[in-house]
Amino acid sequence: MSSSAARLSLDGDWRFRLATGLDDLTLDLGSPELDDSRWDTIAVPSCWQMIGRPDAPRYGAPAYTNIKFPFPVDPPFVPDENPTGEYRRTFELPEEFVADGRCLIRFEGVDSAFALWCNGVWIGDGKGSRLPTEFDLTHVVRPGINQVAVRVHQWSSGSYLEDQDMWWVSGIFRSVTILHRPSGGIDDVFVHADYDHEQGLGRLRIDAPAGTTLTCRELGLDRVDTAGSYDVAVDPWTAETPRLYSITVANDVEEVHLRAGFRTVEITDGQLLVNGVPILLQGVNRHEWHPLTGRTLSEETMRRDVELMKQHNINAVRTSHYPPDPRFLDLCDEYGLWVIDECDVETHGFVLNDWRNNPSDDPIWRDAYLDRIQRMVERDKNHPSVVFWSLGNEADTGANLAAMSAWALRRDPSRLIHYEGNRECDYVDVYSKMYDSLDFVEQVALRTDPPTSDPSNDARRRSLPYLLCEYAHAMGNGPGGLAEYQELFDTHPRLIGGFIWEWIDHGVVLRQDSGPNAGRLYYGYGGDFGEQVHDRNFIADGLVLPDRTPSPGLTEYAQVIAPVRITIDPAAGTIQVRSRLSFADTAHIGFRYVISDDGIEVAIGDVDVPVLAAGETATVSLPAAAVSPPRQRCERWIRLEAVLAGKTDWAPTGHRLAFGEAQLTQISVPQRPRTALPPPPVHRDSSPAGGPLTIGPATFDVRGRLVALFDHPVTLLPALWRATIDNDKYAGGQAVETVWEPLGLHRLQHRMAHLAVDDDHVSVVVRSGGAITDRMIDTTLVWTAVDDGIQLQTRFDLVGPWQGTIPRIGLQLAVPAAWDEMTWFGLGPQETYADTRSGAWTGRFTASIEQLQTPYTRPQENGQRSLVRRLELANDSEPVLRIDAEAPISVTYRPWSTDHLEAARHPVDLVPDHNNNWLHLDWAQHGVGSAACGPGVLPAHALTADQVVDAGFTVTFRSPHDH
Repeated sequence: MSSSAARLSLDGDWRFRLATGLDDLTLDLGSPELDDSRWDTIAVPSCWQMIGRPDAPRYGAPAYTNIKFPFPVDPPFVPDENPTGEYRRTFELPEEFVADGRCLIRFEGVDSAFALWCNGVWIGDGKGSRLPTEFDLTHVVRPGINQVAVRVHQWSSGSYLEDQDMWWVSGIFRSVTILHRPSGGIDDVFVHADYDHEQGLGRLRIDAPAGTTLTCRELGLDRVDTAGSYDVAVDPWTAETPRLYSITVANDVEEVHLRAGFRTVEITDGQLLVNGVPILLQGVNRHEWHPLTGRTLSEETMRRDVELMKQHNINAVRTSHYPPDPRFLDLCDEYGLWVIDECDVETHGFVLNDWRNNPSDDPIWRDAYLDRIQRMVERDKNHPSVVFWSLGNEADTGANLAAMSAWALRRDPSRLIHYEGNRECDYVDVYSKMYDSLDFVEQVALRTDPPTSDPSNDARRRSLPYLLCEYAHAMGNGPGGLAEYQELFDTHPRLIGGFIWEWIDHGVVLRQDSGPNAGRLYYGYGGDFGEQVHDRNFIADGLVLPDRTPSPGLTEYAQVIAPVRITIDPAAGTIQVRSRLSFADTAHIGFRYVISDDGIEVAIGDVDVPVLAAGETATVSLPAAAVSPPRQRCERWIRLEAVLAGKTDWAPTGHRLAFGEAQLTQISVPQRPRTALPPPPVHRDSSPAGGPLTIGPATFDVRGRLVALFDHPVTLLPALWRATIDNDKYAGGQAVETVWEPLGLHRLQHRMAHLAVDDDHVSVVVRSGGAITDRMIDTTLVWTAVDDGIQLQTRFDLVGPWQGTIPRIGLQLAVPAAWDEMTWFGLGPQETYADTRSGAWTGRFTASIEQLQTPYTRPQENGQRSLVRRLELANDSEPVLRIDAEAPISVTYRPWSTDHLEAARHPVDLVPDHNNNWLHLDWAQHGVGSAACGPGVLPAHALTADQVVDAGFTVTFRSPHDH
C-alpha cells in the first residue's frame, strides 16, 4: 500500500557501536550532545554479525541452532552478557512533516528488542523482530535537523518466542522510515475483494474512514463512496492467473493506492477451494537469507526467489517461520503464489525441557502472542496471495495460540487458520503435519488414521483437509521419493499438497585462508563460528544452494509437480497430455519433440496439441518422424517437452515446464543388470602368476590386479561405501552408525582369493571386508580379450549373515587425472539416484569432471549418473577410453577419492588428486530418501542385502579411436 503522504527513508549510514553487554552500555545514548564522531559507520538495514564478511567481520559472529536456546532457559530473563548494538543518526525533516498531523517512525524489522530516543527524549521500546513497529514522534521532532538513537539487544524476552530453525543474527535488518500522517488522512484501509464463481462477479468492499472515495477505472468505479458494496465483472486472482486491479482510496487530504485481487477461500467437504475450485499446494518453505547480508534482502534477491519458484512450477510459499519482508508479498501478488503467512512465534527450545514454562499456555504471555498476530494481520491483510494465517511454528499448544486464532478469525474471516502444533484441530482450519510417512498420509486420505485424543474433536478433524506443511527435507543430496508423495496428493481429494523443507541453504560466506584453495569462497554452517552450542549443517537443507544455484533436488521437484503430465504410448502411436492446472488453460504452453538414437538427436519438431482447459486431457498422434524405424539397431527415444510459448515475467520463451519420454524401439533397459557368471568356485587357487599378465589391452600384476588399460595406468577395487549423505547420517536402523560403520564398509581390506589364467582371459575372486566383522563380499572379475578391447564380467556375492542396507555395490577405478571429461548415454543431464530420477531424461550428455560434481554445502556423495549404457572419458576433449555396458549401470566420476570426499567439511577442503581421477561403475546404489528429517529410503529404492542375488554386470573397455 502506497500513500501520497510524505515519507522520508532513514536507510543508509548510521553511527554504530557494539556493546558487549549490559555493563558496557552508553548511558547517554539518546543525548544530542553525545559525541559519536569516533564511532563506526554501519549500513541500515543490515545484520551486524554479517558486516565485513567474508574478509573483515567486525561485530561478532552468527550462531546457528535448530531447537536449542543459546542461553539458559529462564523466561522471561536473558543473560547480562547480551551483545547490544547502539545506533545514532541525524535527519533533516521538511516543514510539511510538522505543519499538521502526526510524524511517525516505522521500523520494519529489528532483532530482537530495542529502545528508541529522539532529540534526547526516550520514545519507547519494541519487540517482535520480524514485525513492523511504529512510534509517534510528533511531540519531539522539529523542522530541520533531528537526531535519533536506537539501542538493540541481541537477546530479550522476545527471544523465547523467536526460536526458529535459523541463524541468530541481530540489528536493524529491515528499512526505517519517517512517515507524515496528515490530519484527516487515511490511516487504514482494508480491501475485501470476494469472488462469486457461480455468477462470475467480484464483490468489492472497502473498510476506510468515512468520507473517502474509491476509484478503480478498470471496473468503472470513479470516486464512489467507500461505504458501498460493489458487484462487478472481474477476472479472479489465482496463483495461475494473478490478475490485479489498481485501486485508489482518497479524500481531500490523502490518496492511498493498492492492488486488489478478487478471490474466495473456503473449506468444503474436506477440500481447499479457491473460487469454488479445489487447489493443490505445491510449495516450499522459505526463510529469508542471503549468504552475505543475512536476513537483509534486496528486492532483486526476493524477485530472484520468486522467479526461480515460478520457473520450477512451485505455486505456494509458507513464510517459515515469520512474516517476510513486505515486498516479498507484493511479488507473490504480482507473479502468483499461494501464501501461508506465518506469525513470528516459535518456542521450540522448551521441548528439550519437556515444555516446562512454555509461554504458549501461560496467561502472562497472552498479550505478547496477540500483539504478534495483530501486527502481522494488519500489515498483510490486503495481499490476495495470502490464503492462510499461520499462528507460528513448533510452539506446542495452549490458550494463547487459541486466542490468536480467535482474534484473526474475528478480524479477517475471509482467510483460513493454520498451525501445525494443533493436532486436535480445535482452533485451526486444516489438519497440518510434518514429515509423515507415505503410509500415514494414505491413512489420513482414507480417514483410517488414529482418532484425536479428545473424542469431541475427531469428527471436526476428519472433516478438514490434510496438509504436509513440511516434508521431503532437502538437506544435501536429496530429497528422494517426491514422486510417491505427489501420486498420493494427486489421487486423494482430502490431501491438499505440501511444502518442501526448505528453499535455501543458509550458508554464510567464508574465505579459505590457507592451503591449495586459499582465497576461494565457501559457505559456513553451524560450528564454523566458534559457537559453544550449535546444530552443525542442519541449516543447509534447501532446494537452492546458498548462492541460489538450483540443486538437482529442485529440478526433480519441478518435474514431479509439472503443470502437465505427458504420457507417450509407442504401441498405440499416441501422446496423451493432461493438464494439472486448476484455473488457467494451456494456451501459454507449446510442445516440441526430440527424437534420439542412442542418445544422439536425429529429429526435432513441434507437436500440435489443442489448448486444454484446466484439468482436461488430449490425445494426439506421434509425429511422423517417430513412426519410421531407425536405419540400424539402436535405442530410439522420443521426448516431448512442454515449453513456454511466449515470454513471461518470470521466464523466457522456450523455458521447459515439463517433459515425457518413451522408447520407440524394443530394446530392454533393466533397472539393475544380472550376471551370467556362476558363483565363485568353492575350491580356490590363490597362487600368484609367474609374472605380470597381459590380456588384450589390459595388464595385470602377479596377483591378477589390473594395473593398465591401453597403456594407461588404471587400477580397480571393489567398492561398497559412499561418502555419507546427510540423509544417511540420520537414517536410524537403515544406514551409517547402526549398519554401515559396524560392517567396516568405509575401511575395506581386500584379499585375492582366487586366480585363474589362460590365453585370453583372467578370472579373479577378490574377498573384501572390514576389520572385526565376518561379513564380507566376494567380487568375481572375469577379463576376456575381445577383438577391439577387453570385456569384464562381474559378480558380487555376500559372505556371512548380512542384513539391512548397503551403500553401493560396484567397482572403483583409478584413472589418469588428465582425463577431465565424460560423455555418457543414459539419464541426465543432472545427477540421479534410485529415488531421484523424475527430473532426468535419456540422452547423450557431455560434462567436464568439475561439472559432474554437485557442490553441496557439506561435501557428500553426489554426481551419479544412472542407467548408463555407454561412456567415454576424454583428455582435453580427445577421447581416450570407451566403456560399453551390456546392461545399464550407474556411473560416478570425480577428481578425488571417496575417502577424501568423506573427510571434507566444506568444498574447499577438496583438492583434485595430481595423479588420479576416480570412476565408479556400480551395479546399484542405495537411494537417498529424506531421513535427515523424515522417512528414509522407500523399500522400492533401497539397496538391501536380500537383493544381492546374481548381482553383477558386464562392460567392455575399448579404445575410442577404433570406433
